[in-house]
Amino acid sequence: MRVFVTGASGHIGSAVIPELLEAGHEVVGLARSDTSAAILTAAGAEVHRGDLDELDSLREAATASNGVIHLAFKHEAMRSGDFAGAIRADLQAIHTIGDALAGTGKPLVATSGTSMLALAGLGRVGTEADVLDSGPRIDAENSVVMLAERGVRSSVVRLPPTVHSSLDRHGYIPTLIAIARDKGFAAYVGDGSNHWPAGHTLDAAHLYRLALENAPAGSRLHAVGDEGVPFRLITEVIGHHLNLPVISIQPEDAAVHFGFLGAFVLLDNPVSSTQTQALLDWHPTHPGLIDDLDEGHYFRIEHNR
Repeated sequence: MRVFVTGASGHIGSAVIPELLEAGHEVVGLARSDTSAAILTAAGAEVHRGDLDELDSLREAATASNGVIHLAFKHEAMRSGDFAGAIRADLQAIHTIGDALAGTGKPLVATSGTSMLALAGLGRVGTEADVLDSGPRIDAENSVVMLAERGVRSSVVRLPPTVHSSLDRHGYIPTLIAIARDKGFAAYVGDGSNHWPAGHTLDAAHLYRLALENAPAGSRLHAVGDEGVPFRLITEVIGHHLNLPVISIQPEDAAVHFGFLGAFVLLDNPVSSTQTQALLDWHPTHPGLIDDLDEGHYFRIEHNR
């Protein structure tokens, strides 16, 4: 299968590309810079130059493919405060790719997050069947699922807030570690009993391939290995490895201490992947978050270069 991948040179993409190539697929990766293009070429992928704002370019690459995996998101814009702009660009890209694939039966695997389920106030472990009506990123997820009605074998992979591995250089865990180093202590909020689900990068990459190949149209999938790790435990492990004190802070101080992560550290987001595992015979096999942290790679200086 000839697969067009957006976000191909990023964290998840760097694992998805070899996963696809080893399974015999051809990969065409979207590259917005010479650096990204060089990374894709070295990985064995064909390069398609462009970005999420170049809709004609996205349409061209999607039309020429046998399937699309959409990983790209404007994370820099989100971190700088333009979350609305990042959301808008993602939704436009999905509409463009969806229009290109409509009526073909080709697969589109897009990306969402389990964090949205925390907004629903479920009071229980979230599942793939839990759906929200609207909201940031929720509209994009629902748009992908609705493409099933237009002849696209569409599916959405919901990523947990912590997708971890030695490939993770700029995600939430490296950010938490950098904040602890900068502040001189590792912090959690209140009693720290809120839960973050987690998944290993390589397990997530495998799920993207299985979704591309076999997911039924309109599927929602969870790339979750750990259903919910207490945030205080994550903080304690970070503090241990950095030899820093671990301190509770008040909810009203979270935004100042954690910056753009301030809202996320408060989320209680236990999530199951039971339905995904049964549907696609996908089973996480790589270390969980705490074991991965204890391997030490996150705390080596060269990890963040």
